[in-house]
Amino acid sequence: MAARLLNVSRMALQQFSILAKVASEDSILYKTAILRCCQGINNKCFLQSVRQITFINTQTSGSIWKSVTGVSNVGKKRGRARGSRRFVDLNKNRRLGEGQKGMQWPGLNAPIISRREGRVANKIQVLPPNPQKQEELIKLREQSMKKRARNKIPPLQRGWTGNKLPGTSIGYPDPVEDYTFEGFDTRVLEFKRVATMTGTLGRISRFSAFVVTGNGNGLAGYAIGKAPNGRSALRKAMNRAAQHLIYVDRYENRTVFHNFYIAFHKTRLFVEKKEQGYGLVCHRALKTICQKIGIQDLYCKVEGSSKNIQALTKAFFEGLQRQETHQELADRLSLHVIEYRPEMDNIPRVVATPMSNVREKREEGEEEVDFETLYYDGRLPLKKPKQKPFYFNYQSFRRKLKQDYRYRNQPDALQLRIVHGLQPDYEVNRPKPKPKMKQ
Repeated sequence: MAARLLNVSRMALQQFSILAKVASEDSILYKTAILRCCQGINNKCFLQSVRQITFINTQTSGSIWKSVTGVSNVGKKRGRARGSRRFVDLNKNRRLGEGQKGMQWPGLNAPIISRREGRVANKIQVLPPNPQKQEELIKLREQSMKKRARNKIPPLQRGWTGNKLPGTSIGYPDPVEDYTFEGFDTRVLEFKRVATMTGTLGRISRFSAFVVTGNGNGLAGYAIGKAPNGRSALRKAMNRAAQHLIYVDRYENRTVFHNFYIAFHKTRLFVEKKEQGYGLVCHRALKTICQKIGIQDLYCKVEGSSKNIQALTKAFFEGLQRQETHQELADRLSLHVIEYRPEMDNIPRVVATPMSNVREKREEGEEEVDFETLYYDGRLPLKKPKQKPFYFNYQSFRRKLKQDYRYRNQPDALQLRIVHGLQPDYEVNRPKPKPKMKQ
């Protein structure tokens, strides 16, 4: 009894002394007071204090994983988040109520009422052991931790830069009644998020999509669509572009009829007609538009604003609609349209003849017609002069130029002599070699 009283607190001693004074007159009351005092001592003083709340059960799994895998904003800007660990959900593929031992808990992993036994309430019971359960959980967890392989897009269908949407193909428009847009392909030219500020609803955000669609055979159209969802905006723009198709005339189904100048807002385009096999040397948005129209050979120089994709597209389509065919040019000027091509050795070829009478003489005061700059509206593109090679001022190169000066016009003169029959063409009428004598 003395050993126990050593651990008695002050409150217990006060309670013990009060009860002892009351119960001193009666032995029964004395014994009862001692028992009540011991019960209070056992309940209040001899119980060991245990902390029921720890660090683990006060923090969620997400906050614990964030302490391991989290990176500050400054670290993200410097690229430290690339090699950070991924979040692993240890409770994935586990059902509530399941543990190491198989248990049946009605309402958690089993129904409360069993219908097989005639609507009898299930009871808590131990299920037979399943040694393969842990292996299956580990396998499922490893599969969920693996990075999902992205669908590889063919190189010709990828966007302009990385995984961004502009430049990618989104298919053909939706059919309208009985007409299906077979052979059409739609490309995204611009995709961005826009917002408007209202007085009642505040800032309202939407997605804006600018697309072009075409069949690659002269039929194409462009449109813009806006919607709260990105997919809805793309679909709206694609179907709207299919309802505003434009037919573009092409020279030999591969290029424009003539060079032209067109401007829209701050964007200015100088489009040049090119020979077959030249390709598309222009802005990436204009290159995508030309592919949808069916233009194969073209050169275009953009001056002014080149980042405004909508201005580029509208200017280019307007210039294509304004272009004049060779027959229309011949009828307007009452002159023959003759073409000279470097790949055909500049041999003249009549392309169009006017339907009415042909003018024989040029009127007084009329300027000479230059087909290359006829549709430039008095403007010319800025062309930087080619930089001279490093050996241009060398003495040896100057000596070579002086030696070649006397032969400067001989190839053209030789061609003219062959055309007019003044000199035989040795490549065509090459003399046959003499047969060798047999030994």
